[in-house]
Amino acid sequence: MTETNHDSIAVIIGRAGSKGLPGKNSRMVAGMPMICHAIGHALSARHVQRVVVSTDGEEIARAARSTGVETLMRPPLLANDTASVDGAVRHAIESLQTPERNVVILYANVPVRPSGLVDRAIEHLVSTGADSVQSYEEVGKRHPWWMSRLDDSGRITPWHRNDVYRRQDLPEVWFPDGGVIAVTRESLFDVDPESPHAFLGRDRRGIRNGPGEVIDVDDEIDLMVAEAILTRQQAAHTGT
Repeated sequence: MTETNHDSIAVIIGRAGSKGLPGKNSRMVAGMPMICHAIGHALSARHVQRVVVSTDGEEIARAARSTGVETLMRPPLLANDTASVDGAVRHAIESLQTPERNVVILYANVPVRPSGLVDRAIEHLVSTGADSVQSYEEVGKRHPWWMSRLDDSGRITPWHRNDVYRRQDLPEVWFPDGGVIAVTRESLFDVDPESPHAFLGRDRRGIRNGPGEVIDVDDEIDLMVAEAILTRQQAAHTGT
């Protein structure tokens, strides 16, 4: 295969441990283990040449292997509550010694992503020459200007003093929705212990998703929403 600037490896990361939703990465969602949805998103991307799952969980690993993708068991040090995302991904890249110049990071607990999201991130990374690209969703009605601090006595103080009362007058604010992170290999291996997000580089870009296009599952409610969306999509696809 001829190497191009778009050539990428996708690393899907999923720990066995989860406090919010135990065993979430192997939980069944719309007929298959959660991680298998993320694997499908990676396999369908035109610019992804290789897909690998990094995990410490045997059940997750079994689900991943059933799809035919490479599965890498990571050491406990990279699977505890303080382990970093980029540390786990670097371990995978170093273990596999892959030639791809771009690395796509996908969370196993995101079973809902819009079609083409991975390719959009890679294309934006290459066309802009950025160090990293993440997907973002607008905060909507949970805007930080309308947030408050609440003390033990119930007294409220605004997080940001302002006189905005209409949602349409709020300035745009976007949050990373967990749909995708694409980084250059060089940026991924730029480690700074004083800056945990150094692996994202200096030139950080974003692509937009609409409300609900990405579902990041952290609790039972998220799981129910993901199940409903995927079930509806499946019904629309089959015409039932």
